[in-house]
Amino acid sequence: MNIIFLGPPGAGKGTQAKILIEKYGIPQISTGDMLREHVAKGTELGLKAKEYMEKGQLVPDEIILGMVKERLSQEDAQKGFILDGFPRTVAQAEALDKILEEMGKRIEYVLALIVPDEELVIRLTGRRTCKNCGMMYHIKFKPPKEEGKCDVCGGELYQRPDDNEETVRNRLKVYHEQTAPLIEYYKKKGVLFEVDGSKSIEEITQQLINILEKK
Repeated sequence: MNIIFLGPPGAGKGTQAKILIEKYGIPQISTGDMLREHVAKGTELGLKAKEYMEKGQLVPDEIILGMVKERLSQEDAQKGFILDGFPRTVAQAEALDKILEEMGKRIEYVLALIVPDEELVIRLTGRRTCKNCGMMYHIKFKPPKEEGKCDVCGGELYQRPDDNEETVRNRLKVYHEQTAPLIEYYKKKGVLFEVDGSKSIEEITQQLINILEKK
């Protein structure tokens, strides 16, 4: 069961991926996690990536693809995997297809969570985090008992810099420009499944399971 999750920031990809990896016993592969791990371990790919990251530049595709190839060859990914946050562009998708072909694998499901931009802006700009214990809140969906204060430890709640409206709208613009063409790419391959990401967590999970188990 080889899966790619597509969806804009705040669509709930991470939440749903966690549910599916528990249910099906397959790993979630995040390029962000892989990059951090390679840099921390000082691997050859990690050292190359670090040079770009320290200059504030994007890590080139060939380095990311090298990490993805290595990760997909590991034992726990043999009966399936969930790719989250990758590929981001059609060029990366084409390169991924070549890697998988060499390994005798292919992408079987591309699950695209569809959520209107305005709803995503509400979701992301409303997030608040406790400075002290890291507990997460939302001013609309999960407000603290006392405004600005953590229920757990009484710490001060703050809004992450990348959750302000201007940054959120810019992230969504980048997503539509770069990642939306992937929807067409995978649609042509017949592996794209669109899911209404504005429903409740439970309803979205059920939609995903229905697709994966072809109910």
